[in-house]
Order: sequence, then structure tokens, then C-alpha cells
Amino acid sequence: MKKEDIQALVNTGEYLPLMEEFYTIQGEGFHKGTAAYFIRVGGCDVGCHWCDVKESWDAEKHPPTSIGQIVANAEKYSDTIVITGGEPLTWDMSPLTENLKAKGLKTHIETSGAYAVTGVWDWFCLSPKKLKLPTPEAYQQADELKIIVYNKNDLIFAEQQAEKVNSDCILYLQPEWSKRDKVVPLIVDYVMKNPKWKVSLQTHKYLNIP
Repeated sequence: MKKEDIQALVNTGEYLPLMEEFYTIQGEGFHKGTAAYFIRVGGCDVGCHWCDVKESWDAEKHPPTSIGQIVANAEKYSDTIVITGGEPLTWDMSPLTENLKAKGLKTHIETSGAYAVTGVWDWFCLSPKKLKLPTPEAYQQADELKIIVYNKNDLIFAEQQAEKVNSDCILYLQPEWSKRDKVVPLIVDYVMKNPKWKVSLQTHKYLNIP
């Protein structure tokens, strides 16, 4: 298939730049501790300086893969599928999620919400970034709001974001991994004073799993 033909399929969501896929334990947020199959899609221009998967940013480094193949791999392992990135909403997620749902699988997404929401989601984890704020639709669709705390100013940002999500959205503060020793005490103190928030930890890193 010609390169331009493949790119056309990527543009319609029939192919996706697949960085990696793996079966593991969800380490963060509401579903932590749950077995899930992760699909990491390449491509992101949000540009968080503390991102721990910077290799995902350049979509061209990751092979365009048919969603048929992705779904066939996923259904072997779990009924809970987490789409992450990169920024998955860079691409049209409708074809992938429709195919996953047709197999009876639950679809979860982890996104900054910076692009138009596509796809059918059973769980929508919104993790806003200051450089590119979420769309209004992403705020309204969020089941959980996960704010990464790098320093104390992120707590101000967290409150600003919490004002924009729907009333049923679960609120999480999560320490940025490299700053965890400094910010965990800050987060714990803040949550105790503001119990609408919960603490999220990257438990998969403590367990030394993907």
C-alpha cells in the first residue's frame, strides 16, 4: 500500500500509529488495581516537559496499524481496554471504539481533552494540561479529572479545572513521579483540607509493572 494511502486511512481512524500495546494492571485513578489492556497511540503536541513517554510524541516513529489488528490483539486479553498516548484524540477514535464495542469490550480513554472528542467511551479520564486546555465537550464528558501536581501552583490550576467539569466527575490529584517526594505531603495536606479531592498514585510504578 502506498504511503499516501496509508496516511489517508490514518486520517480516517482506520489505521492508527501504534506505539505499544500491553496487558497490565491499571495503576492510576478510579480503576486502579484493575486488569486492563492498554493501547498507546503515537502523536502528541501538547508538550508537557515532565512527560514520561516523550517517545510517543512523534507519530511518524510508530507504525500505522489497522484497527482490525489492534482489536484482534486486545480481545485476547481483557474486556477493559484503555486507550492512551501520546494524545489519542489527535486521531478519530470512532472506528476503533466502535469495533471494540462490537466485541463487547469496555472502552476507557486517558486524554488531555485538547482536541475534539471522538469515539464511544465507557470511562473518560480527563487530565488537562496548561499548554492546551480541554474542549468544553471534554469537560462535560469527564468521569474523572486527574491533575498532575508538579508544584504548588498546580493546586490553583486544579481548582480552576474542577469548576469546569460536570458535577458527577471524580476529582484526583496525582504527584508527578519525579517530584513525588516533595509534592506528596503537599497533596495529602490539601486533600485533607479539601476532601472533594482524592489522591491518585502511579501504583504501577511502585509495583514495577508497565
